[in-house]
Amino acid sequence: EYLESVDPRRLARLGEHVRNELAHVFPSFPDPGRGNVSGVQGERYRTNRAVRELLERLAATKPLVLMLDDFHWADTASIDLAGSLLSRPPAAAVLLVLGARPTPGPSRLTNALERALRAGGMARVELHPLTSDEAAALLGLERLDPSTAALYEDSGGNPFYLEQLARSPHQAPPDSPNRDLSVPSVHVPPMVAAAMMEELSLLNSSSRRVLEGASVVGDPFEPELAAAAADVSEEQAIEAIDELLVAELVRPTTVPRRFRFRHPIVRRAVYEAAPGGWRLTAHRRAAEALASRGATAAARAHHIDVSAKVGDAAAVSTLAAAGRQSAQRAPATAARWFTGALRLLPDTAPAGERVELLLANATALAATGRFAPAHEALLESLAMLPEEATARRLELSAMCARVEHLVGRHDQAHARLTAALDGLADAGGPDAVALMIELAGDANFRLDFESGQDWATRAVSAARPLADPGLTAAALALLARALAWGGDAKRGEAVRSEAATLLDALSDDQLAHRLAAAVDLSSAEIYLDRFTEAGVHAQRALAVGRATGQAQLFPGVYAGLGVAWCMLGRLAEAAELLDAATEAARLSGNPQALAWALFCRAFVAFPAGDTRTAIAAAQESLEIATDAGHDVIAARAAAVLGVALLDAGEPARAVEALTGPVGEHFASIPMAWRAYFLELMTRYWLGVGRRADAERAAAGARVSASAVGLRLPTAMAHRAAAAIALDLDDAATAVELALASAGLADDVGAPIEAGLSRTVAGRALAHLGKRDEAVALLQQAAAELGSCGALRYRDAAEQELRQLGRHIHRRTRPGDPNQGGVASLTERELQIARLIVDRKTNAEIAGELFLSKKTIETHVRNMFRKLDANSRVEIARAVERAEPLGR
Repeated sequence: EYLESVDPRRLARLGEHVRNELAHVFPSFPDPGRGNVSGVQGERYRTNRAVRELLERLAATKPLVLMLDDFHWADTASIDLAGSLLSRPPAAAVLLVLGARPTPGPSRLTNALERALRAGGMARVELHPLTSDEAAALLGLERLDPSTAALYEDSGGNPFYLEQLARSPHQAPPDSPNRDLSVPSVHVPPMVAAAMMEELSLLNSSSRRVLEGASVVGDPFEPELAAAAADVSEEQAIEAIDELLVAELVRPTTVPRRFRFRHPIVRRAVYEAAPGGWRLTAHRRAAEALASRGATAAARAHHIDVSAKVGDAAAVSTLAAAGRQSAQRAPATAARWFTGALRLLPDTAPAGERVELLLANATALAATGRFAPAHEALLESLAMLPEEATARRLELSAMCARVEHLVGRHDQAHARLTAALDGLADAGGPDAVALMIELAGDANFRLDFESGQDWATRAVSAARPLADPGLTAAALALLARALAWGGDAKRGEAVRSEAATLLDALSDDQLAHRLAAAVDLSSAEIYLDRFTEAGVHAQRALAVGRATGQAQLFPGVYAGLGVAWCMLGRLAEAAELLDAATEAARLSGNPQALAWALFCRAFVAFPAGDTRTAIAAAQESLEIATDAGHDVIAARAAAVLGVALLDAGEPARAVEALTGPVGEHFASIPMAWRAYFLELMTRYWLGVGRRADAERAAAGARVSASAVGLRLPTAMAHRAAAAIALDLDDAATAVELALASAGLADDVGAPIEAGLSRTVAGRALAHLGKRDEAVALLQQAAAELGSCGALRYRDAAEQELRQLGRHIHRRTRPGDPNQGGVASLTERELQIARLIVDRKTNAEIAGELFLSKKTIETHVRNMFRKLDANSRVEIARAVERAEPLGR
């Protein structure tokens, strides 16, 4: 209703893709063309982002409050939207208020709220029962008398219950023999339910029937639909609504010819009190009325699901269509409609029809993380397939194996795939090659790289004679990935080159049939120091996947592309992409995908200087990966978390993050990237004063780099060794190793790594007294790191320059003195003020921002003046008021 009232000019600047998404969510939204949405299930996060942008636009001129009450009854898609807004609030003056019962609700809601509370972007307001004085005020009394005091006790201090009891004409006490105990309690105290029933009993039969019809069609409701459900004329319905308005059982809305129940519990009480058989026919009549209006299948589905008979072919068709309409944005709802269609499907229905419904249901269930029922649906569909349906059987077997991997049944998945391969009549045909590719992926999933290489090699050998370039490219790409992950970079590069030549020659239509080939090739290239090529192939996979509705591979594509862009120095783009990857992974319900996306987000946030995001994302990634047994992700997340915590001045938490078995899991990281994380650990151990551990990490990096023979791992090993040498006062060796590291990083197009190595070399040159050379190198490093958005590392280089007496002339965004308050602070002052909110001392802020303590004190004095504050507490309060939902 609110959107209908908004001046269209306020929304005119929304992009066309945003308007398209919103038109599928809000019926009242101006619709530029409903057919232009990608419709890719794996990109449901786009809808959430469109709503976020809408809220930002609505709040552009004045603050906006969005209140969502009774959120414990929200559907899954709405919970996902709220979770998205909580994790990444609109960049505007928007206050989100959620009202929900404190009893355990949906786990997705509970998890979203807890994350927001931990991150400090949300405040919890506990609503306690009314006191007796408050109850008296609510009832318009100075104080409670004996009768109203009894009502207050019966209500438990709940305002709605108290009002309901007070409006009851008889107010029978709890032990009254006149109380009708057969009245449904609708999850409220029996006394309150009885009071509601007494109120309803005062209605005439016609008004009562219309109210029951309204409870069937929904809340809010239109008189015409309520009349249809109640099986009365529209004139009778209008007359009844007049009585219902007087009785305050329903209330008008801001939209003409639309009314609401006084409270959701009133509607529920009316609905549950209506005769069960009558409700069935009322739902059928409501569905028919909606169909006559041309309503969508999704709008009719609820009524049909409740009222249709088994064997009703039209009902099955409608529910299936509703499932397809809902699948992209609300897969949990889609699963409900597919389940309903399967329930109504007669036993005599063709097996193919049931298999298609089962497959659609399994896809919807898996999209919401309900892998166990999805697995059951796939098994049932496999059991029903006729023997001659070979292609469909192979497709379902592969899907089933993927789900089995997600629920940890790796041996079962492997056995299923090998059995399917053994059962093929043609052991060298396309179907056999496809299964070999699945088996190679299965082995890589279990980190059995040798087995993965064997299966991929068999697939390549079988594919070459078939003259199918797409199939051959898919097998080669997977072999390249297995070789790269297994540390055989020389063979991996040769295979990668052949795979890239074949894949680049494929048309988009051809690639659409082998989309995993582009994903596997991109992954291989990330592990072979080919970040530019990895980005190109990942972007093509996204484009083709969006055009053809293939989303199952997107989580991996997002993460891989984000890492590639990070290594290429495109940190801002990588952060934006990985925010999307994290949202998409949360929606998928796949813990491995979420843990990986969060790690990648932390990986990018740390060099960008976003320490808060780095810590939060790495911590959550570590927890999820540890719980799910994903050692590779856990080890990486722990390394980033430890360094970020140390950098933030929290050494105790940093040590805690890297205790236990996490360190042992570094052996499971593919060799090509093991040196990267061991170099990170070298920095960490030196930071906490444990040189022996640092030396072991540096030695491990050297061994890994030597084994894989790639330039970037070698650069990492050189930088780790340079840090050790500098810590041992061997500055000459440190210079030599750090410059060699920078050169290797330059060779593979990794400017951030090159800048970091030059910073180490600059420090070592300064240690040798070669001031001018040190300054030149550090200035080059600071410029390179700044242009990439690696602000944390740039600040470190500039700190070295300051120690060499060089003044840094970089300007920050000025404040706006005309606005006053927080808006008057400069960018640097606001950065310091936010750290004050985090309760950092001046010394801690100086260390985190690589500034002197005196500089911090100067900025704080300026903030006192601009904010008219007398203490750091007042500064923090001013920032919290200006940024109430976090940053």
